[in-house]
Amino acid sequence: MSGARADVVIDFISGSVGAATSVYVGQPLDTLKVKMQTFPELYPNLRVCFQRTWEKEGLVRGLYAGTVPSLAANIAENSILFAAYGACQKLMASALHVKKVEELNVYANGFSGFLAAFWSSLALCPTELVKCRLQAHRESYASQGKEPPRIGPYQLTKEILRTDGVPGMFRGLTATFTREMPGYFFFFLAYEATREALRNPGQTKDDIGAMKTVIAGGVAGVTLWTIIFPADVIKSRLQVSGGTTPMLKLMSDIYRTEGLLALYNGLGPTVLRTFPATGALFLAYETCKKTLHSLVD
Repeated sequence: MSGARADVVIDFISGSVGAATSVYVGQPLDTLKVKMQTFPELYPNLRVCFQRTWEKEGLVRGLYAGTVPSLAANIAENSILFAAYGACQKLMASALHVKKVEELNVYANGFSGFLAAFWSSLALCPTELVKCRLQAHRESYASQGKEPPRIGPYQLTKEILRTDGVPGMFRGLTATFTREMPGYFFFFLAYEATREALRNPGQTKDDIGAMKTVIAGGVAGVTLWTIIFPADVIKSRLQVSGGTTPMLKLMSDIYRTEGLLALYNGLGPTVLRTFPATGALFLAYETCKKTLHSLVD
């Protein structure tokens, strides 16, 4: 296997391992985030959302609702994201006449993440749509005065395809692009900038150790979500409701009827979740990447 092809495969596998790790760390708070975004009148704050979810649905069917599609979404997204990110870094290094990707500046790394996010969004949108609908399943039926049926990710996917066809699986794709591409510019910029700031003189960014890698990943995650959160609220509402309202119109409608803070509803659990979850993602990614390179190189 050629060096470039091996790098893509290693980044793909390492991104998958990192994604699975981050899901199990962050899934409960992700569920609370989606509930608060889509049903703000039911869940005005994190404490109320947690208590009601725990009392009515428990741990597995409540806080870990949507874990299977969440794993599928995160593994699909991050395997493609990190494989594309590595390839885009090489493209940027070639375009900027830089000898090694390690010598790219933080802005070039950020732009590599921007380009990589286009491809990962195509895999993320349908899997995250199923995850969001499962997470808000009980509330969607309760708001219509109906008893929610028991349904899993496979049955829900079949139902969406039957009623809306393949386009129904890509509801919210524009909002996903709007969220992911600029978001991952700042995500990778923040990660590389923090690693650079945390390294000791004479030390490479790859040798800063586990704790500093977790911190750099956590900073990257918080940066990402703080910037993209309004687009994520729009995406969640479109995917849970199945609506076809244009993204900008829905955003203006929410702003006009619910106020600016509605576009940040659920930011608290997101920030709480993303620091450890993204820190775990990057630690698992970097560890797996080093291990695989030691076996291949």
